[in-house]
Amino acid sequence: MAQLRISNDWWTAPAEGDNGNLILVTGRRAMEPVIQSGIYRYRVEVTWQYEGDEKALPRYADSKLMEEVTDALMACFDRDPVAILTGIYTGDGQRNWVFYTRSLHIFQRKFNEALAGFDTMPLEFLAEEDPDWEEYREMCQCEIAESDD
Repeated sequence: MAQLRISNDWWTAPAEGDNGNLILVTGRRAMEPVIQSGIYRYRVEVTWQYEGDEKALPRYADSKLMEEVTDALMACFDRDPVAILTGIYTGDGQRNWVFYTRSLHIFQRKFNEALAGFDTMPLEFLAEEDPDWEEYREMCQCEIAESDD
């Protein structure tokens, strides 16, 4: 079987939370071949609640740590693509990482390995089947089309 090519092309766009706060949405482009493979059937959402600034965005120290965590997770799953990070939502007092994975058990093990060098963080997990990638498709509606100007 040929190796599945996973895009590393990302976009970021502003969105608005239910209460009007800014949320920065970052999504991975060109995931249709991965979706069509049917391999990644489970969606895992990892949430970090934080005390935000006046705009409900993370303060510098939290933001820096969140980026380090993101880098560690990306490096781990780039080496062993049991899961794919497809979206990151930041704002309104929380950071959400959205992954699609082949196996919840292996995802948990690799996630813990990736973050072994960090102190304890206030992370919450939600996992469910999403074989049609409904959350991903909804997130992609936030992308701002590039103009031809």
